[in-house]
Amino acid sequence: MATNNHYKILTGIGFVVLMGVAATRRLSSPEVSYPEHFRAWAHVKTGVIEKNNPAFSHWGGFHHIYANDKAMEGYGSGNFPDGSVIVFDVLEAVEKDNYLAEGPRRIVDVMEKDAVRYAATGGWGFEEFKGNSKTERLVRDSAVTACYNCHTARK
Repeated sequence: MATNNHYKILTGIGFVVLMGVAATRRLSSPEVSYPEHFRAWAHVKTGVIEKNNPAFSHWGGFHHIYANDKAMEGYGSGNFPDGSVIVFDVLEAVEKDNYLAEGPRRIVDVMEKDAVRYAATGGWGFEEFKGNSKTERLVRDSAVTACYNCHTARK
């Protein structure tokens, strides 16, 4: 009988803990999904952040920017509709014999527009995936605000 009561108590505690975790996750920023096949989307432009740039340690290298069809509408009109996704594919820049070539992928930065899900950050969700991983996320909730503030200042 005592074992059955212990089981009920442990089950109840487990349920409360799981509900707390779920509630905390709902209160934090919704996750941005990894965009499959983004290299088949429209290529917007490419830039290179070089060694003397203050951002080099994190974002140094080639930046290929891709946009899905909805984001391309936004580039044309200046108003990005929900469903817009913009990807910064950041690859290491390898220099050898006066030739600059793409090296390994460093990060994949993703911006996703959804006015309801990302209302707290102007309708945009932000994520950064490490290297070639589709699951290793680098942006935490506090960083989402930093992403939003930086992008807002650069409009």
